[in-house]
Amino acid sequence: MAAFSRRAVITGLGHISCLAKTPGEYFDALLAGRSGVRRIQKIDVSKSPVRVAGEIPDFDAKLYILSKDGRKSLKLMARTIQVAVCAAQLAIEDSAVDKNNLDPTRFGVEFGAGLISAEIDEMGPASHISANCEPGNVDMHKWGSIGMTTLPPIWMLKYLPNMPACHVSIMHNAQGPNNTLTEHDVSGLMALGEAYRIIGRDAADFFAVGGAESKINPVSLIRLALFKQASRRFEEPEKVSRPFDRRRDGFVVGEGSGVMILEELEHAKKRGAKVYAELVGYASAFDRDLDGKGVARAIRAALKDANVGPEEIDHVNAHGASTVTDDIWEARGIDEVFGHRADPVPVFAGKSYFGNMGAGSCLVELTASVLALHRGVMPATLNYQDPDPNCPIHVLAGAPRTVTKPFALKLNLTSVGQVSAAVIRRWDS
Repeated sequence: MAAFSRRAVITGLGHISCLAKTPGEYFDALLAGRSGVRRIQKIDVSKSPVRVAGEIPDFDAKLYILSKDGRKSLKLMARTIQVAVCAAQLAIEDSAVDKNNLDPTRFGVEFGAGLISAEIDEMGPASHISANCEPGNVDMHKWGSIGMTTLPPIWMLKYLPNMPACHVSIMHNAQGPNNTLTEHDVSGLMALGEAYRIIGRDAADFFAVGGAESKINPVSLIRLALFKQASRRFEEPEKVSRPFDRRRDGFVVGEGSGVMILEELEHAKKRGAKVYAELVGYASAFDRDLDGKGVARAIRAALKDANVGPEEIDHVNAHGASTVTDDIWEARGIDEVFGHRADPVPVFAGKSYFGNMGAGSCLVELTASVLALHRGVMPATLNYQDPDPNCPIHVLAGAPRTVTKPFALKLNLTSVGQVSAAVIRRWDS
């Protein structure tokens, strides 16, 4: 059981992804089995080994941020930060909170973020000036003395990973606890866990918690192709992301942001807030040997924190990277905890719809479980056609299923072993 008596509930949802720009539209797309993965349009990928992605169509931050000062600040934001700020705006609006009645010193912001790559048109000239005669060879002395001088004075502020939390705090006068976690693919869920603990120990009442990332950038695509297990397929883009399927060959690039309003229960009741779900448990661990043992430890610790048994979980919302190795050890960890249930626990993998958004994935994926418990129906995983015997889990595929139990477990991990798990409860009262 959690060590604190103060309870935390989810009272607002903000969402921007390749599938939709509202949580409701997003969930409807999941129920319809509609993929958002397409050939990349934002940049020329004709010579890139990575050519498909979950790209947000027609994104314009000015449609979300209406104030004059807010629109001015958009010029200082990379795409990742703009998406984060806009999703936060949507979540706060969805919560229907009157900010004039909020104590700003107890209004916190927690964000997960990853590496934000600079735009080529900003870095290119500086790199060219600093290059020696040999292609690709940059003279660091020239870079420091000449190249850097071509960059705008406030260039760095566009790309610092802590800027989503900073901008959201400034725009909404959030003067409470504020932090940014940069643990790659688990960042958003870790941010939620930290906000949960802070509310529990009575240091805040109201949190905007989010994660955001855009990997659709030439520098990011090159890095992913060289050092990560990115898929090289581009025929039939909507079928490339195949979590836990035997034919998976790597993850699909994505971009987006999910933001949740996490609020202390009595605070929410006093203002008559609608409640989507309750966050009842959280834990993290490290899977040193990438054998599933650390995944299982995180799951068990989250269940213990929630005072819930494996048999009470309706479904597992998995990380489901769609890489050959990561899916195997994640599945082994899930199986270690849930494999002895009389009824196999259904496993959902959201990245089959929109690819890997990095730090943005966690809460976009968790939104699916929040709305599944809220509406009573869980979407199916896409592109799961050929079960992999090395992934001994029951992947929910084919058609949506009715939610039959009150709890869901969310799981996220990184390719180097960091694991986070959270348990949410359907809100009845």
